[in-house]
Amino acid sequence: MSGTLAPPSRLRWKSVFIWSLVALAGAVSWGVLALSRGEEVSAVWLLAAALGSFAIAYRFYARFIARKVLRLDDTRATPAERLDDGVDFQPTDRRVLLGHHFAAIAGAGPLVGPVLAMQMGYLPGTLWIVAGVIFAGAVQDMVVLFLSMRRDGKSLGQMAREQLGRVGGTAALLAVFSIMIILLAVLALVVVGALAESPWGTFSVAMTIPIALFMGLYLHVLRPGRVLETSVIGVALLLLAIVGGGWIEHSSLAEVFTLSPTTLVFCLVGYGFVASVLPVWMLLAPRDYLSTFMKIGTIVLLAAGVVIAAPRLQADAVTEFASSGAGPVFAGSLFPFLFITIACGALSGFHALVSSGTTPKLIQKESQVRMIGYGAMLMEAFVAVMALIAAAVLDPGLYYAMNAPAGLLGPTVESAAQAVSGLGFTISPEELAAAAKSVEESSLVARTGGAPTLAVGMAQIFSEVVGGEGMKAFWYHFAIMFEALFILTTVDAGTRVGRFMLQDMLGNVWKPMGRVNWKPGAWLASAAVVAGWGYFLYAGATDPLGGINQLFPLFGIANQLLAAVALTVATTLLVTSGRLRWAWVTGVPLAWIVTVTFTASWQKVFSDDPRVGFFAQRERFADAIDAGEVLRPATSMDDMHTVVTNSTVDGVLIVLFVLLVLTVIGNAGVVCFRAVRRPERVVSTETPHVPSAIVAPPRREKTPAGTGPAAGPGNGS
Repeated sequence: MSGTLAPPSRLRWKSVFIWSLVALAGAVSWGVLALSRGEEVSAVWLLAAALGSFAIAYRFYARFIARKVLRLDDTRATPAERLDDGVDFQPTDRRVLLGHHFAAIAGAGPLVGPVLAMQMGYLPGTLWIVAGVIFAGAVQDMVVLFLSMRRDGKSLGQMAREQLGRVGGTAALLAVFSIMIILLAVLALVVVGALAESPWGTFSVAMTIPIALFMGLYLHVLRPGRVLETSVIGVALLLLAIVGGGWIEHSSLAEVFTLSPTTLVFCLVGYGFVASVLPVWMLLAPRDYLSTFMKIGTIVLLAAGVVIAAPRLQADAVTEFASSGAGPVFAGSLFPFLFITIACGALSGFHALVSSGTTPKLIQKESQVRMIGYGAMLMEAFVAVMALIAAAVLDPGLYYAMNAPAGLLGPTVESAAQAVSGLGFTISPEELAAAAKSVEESSLVARTGGAPTLAVGMAQIFSEVVGGEGMKAFWYHFAIMFEALFILTTVDAGTRVGRFMLQDMLGNVWKPMGRVNWKPGAWLASAAVVAGWGYFLYAGATDPLGGINQLFPLFGIANQLLAAVALTVATTLLVTSGRLRWAWVTGVPLAWIVTVTFTASWQKVFSDDPRVGFFAQRERFADAIDAGEVLRPATSMDDMHTVVTNSTVDGVLIVLFVLLVLTVIGNAGVVCFRAVRRPERVVSTETPHVPSAIVAPPRREKTPAGTGPAAGPGNGS
């Protein structure tokens, strides 16, 4: 290629021109969204605003963090290279690893959080997703991935234990591990709900397991290194599995794949254990990589549908519920509860577990931290934006008829239409019945949780482009299956991450348990983790008010408290590693998320509104018990006592989690103060530099004419 490339000055001006156009398109799109006052707004403007912002952030802000803050070094061997054992540590092609990391972090949050937050309007959610991911979520993922990679892939809790001392480290370990068990159980419950009694979804998702096993063997035994070839075969088999699922649903085999919730629980527990102990190249990485094609492919098709159909945003930019806090979908005002409801897609503590779990043990070169850490999070934010659009294009009357609680809507379409009218929106009983019939559901009334609403919105957009009304039912059931596949990948990867974390914790007591490649320790830790989330999942699947259903209200706050722990550890390690001038990169989002989560926790504990405060809810139901009344969601006096117990437990756990996080932040402050005052006494926890023998992927930057290919390690991005 030498001698055929343009001079550097021409390349610079070309780059300036292109990025100026991107910035201009994004600015115009934001202007249209911000200045609209009751006019019809196309969803295309929202899509363009988000994509333009993401492109600018990755090109400039992520590059700044990689070069100035982290100072990535491709001459340094990563843990995957130094500790390669073929099971947990192994250099992995950056494309496969990007797919694995994205699939592991992208769970229920980016799908359902924006849908639920739509009750406050499309503009607040869009602003938080875009600003949150650029300055907080993607930064957290990228920095934690780098810090863990520099410390032999240690877990977030173990890094805190080594850096913050016994008290702060122990508090961090307890907070991180307990929150992680709750998050895994909640994610698994969503999968159970999506796949229960669904032969199409169950068959298609189940087939991804043997397909992934074949891909792993093909890539590492039959045709080593042929990533593109393996990808084509895997995607073809995946498409066959999806089509086959539709055939299974209408065949005599449907009964075989129609599983009850309890059966699915045992299947998930068994799968989670196996996926966490098998070599990562054999099942976990290829399955997540395969799932990413399905996830991103569907979302890109949805974006194309938005561009082609240009649907109108029917939701208000900002609704009255944003200020009143009296929304029917969830109670609470815009601040702080919007930032709790939309976590994944903007900022999620769960991601820090993956960034300090499987991914740092697989990354080939340090420069790939930018693409995998920051880039994968931008991909998830794109998913969140598309979910928000899918909800915003629905008729508001249908949205509230699906997402308001059954106690408000009543049991019939007539009562639901009347209740929606009381909220200030209009939809007739006939329209509600027709909407359910169009997607082959008996009813869409009170289909809460966000997932059914997203499926209806996706079906509406897809059917406008392909098939019309006659294909809406197909697209709806396709979307339900897509959601289940989307979420399941976080369960298997999360279980493996939990295994690493538990081994790190127990390794502080007995050294052999800290060796992640010691098989007895790996099996015991995996069994303990799946038993933990499996217990809560089973209890929740058999009792509508028990198990993980009892802890579900903690999900949002617990996840963001985990993000506060991750950003605290990241900020502390930046300070103690001589990067004090750049500590604001994680320190500013840390201050924001601590303000948000502590405010939300305060309201959940001390609010006298029973729709918001746990103890206020407990008092309300206790008073009703004394009066002999049964309040929803309870259906009996036994349920009433269960609600009282659940409210008490949730309130106490919130207080406990906040105290643990306060302990972590307090200890981190002491460590940072000492490091700034006496930097010479700081002992680095980084692994010493070992030269890398792996040749980096070639640079994307073009070389000047006549000089030939650029020398030295590439940046892999």
